[in-house]
Amino acid sequence: MQFPILLNNREDRPMKRHRSYALSNVGFLLPGLGLLAIFVVVPIILTAWISLHRGSMAVPYSALKWVGLHNYTLIFQQANFKTALMNVVLYSVANIVIILPLAILLGLFLSQKVLKGRNFLRALLFIPYMIPNVAVAIVWGYLYAPQYGPLNQMLGWLHIPAQNWLASPQQAMFSLIILNVWQTLGYYVVMVLAGLTEIPQEYYEAASIDGAGWFQQQLHLTLPLLKRALAFVVVIMTINTLQIFDPVYVLTQGGPINATNVVAYHMYVTAFNYGQAGPASAMAMVLFAIVLILSLIQLRLFRSL
Repeated sequence: MQFPILLNNREDRPMKRHRSYALSNVGFLLPGLGLLAIFVVVPIILTAWISLHRGSMAVPYSALKWVGLHNYTLIFQQANFKTALMNVVLYSVANIVIILPLAILLGLFLSQKVLKGRNFLRALLFIPYMIPNVAVAIVWGYLYAPQYGPLNQMLGWLHIPAQNWLASPQQAMFSLIILNVWQTLGYYVVMVLAGLTEIPQEYYEAASIDGAGWFQQQLHLTLPLLKRALAFVVVIMTINTLQIFDPVYVLTQGGPINATNVVAYHMYVTAFNYGQAGPASAMAMVLFAIVLILSLIQLRLFRSL
């Protein structure tokens, strides 16, 4: 009569172990999930709630008045917000078009084992990304100076007229794009290199035995196997570029003539210069929705390739 009891006890042991493992995993995850909820989820919910109300940044939350979706209707009636939205999309697309091919080419170049000093070159490329954005913007503001800036001085050596880099509506956004490419290219090259290290070398050996050249190997082997890494690079690049703020705030303040006005800066001006908490929060939620939707679309596209 005791055998069934012993068997039941033995069968319960794996279940108890599984439960203990699950509880321990939950215990390890709780601190991270708690911080994520406090610093990410709660601010998003609070911003969404404020976007449905009207009031100043200086009044308490209890004094805000419910207006529903009026703030969303209001911001899309503003020409400045539409311009800021188009500018940030243009900025993001231009950065992706320039940085992605350069990151792939430099990643392939720095992954070659025959290259001497490749670790030094990787570190050299990554250093600009470690510099604070404000410091980079200040330095590039000096480089772009119209009279004494080094860039215009070098153009003078080539007998090219000096350019109004940040003062020209046609050149200001392109100048910010150049700044971002210089600062962040090394970061995305490191991502590409990380993806390249996951590709087994046996594939290349088999391809070379079949007679495939270096370019054929990169085109038909490396790029398809690098799809996950490239998807991550594009998504991160999209998120980072759509949230551009520091260079605009330091160098152009949205000018000249709204040529560099972007959503994050326009949201800042609306909130802190004009004290309109509701419209500023609505802009933040629109930007959040755009980033989320574009990221999901990009991931879906890369999966289908």
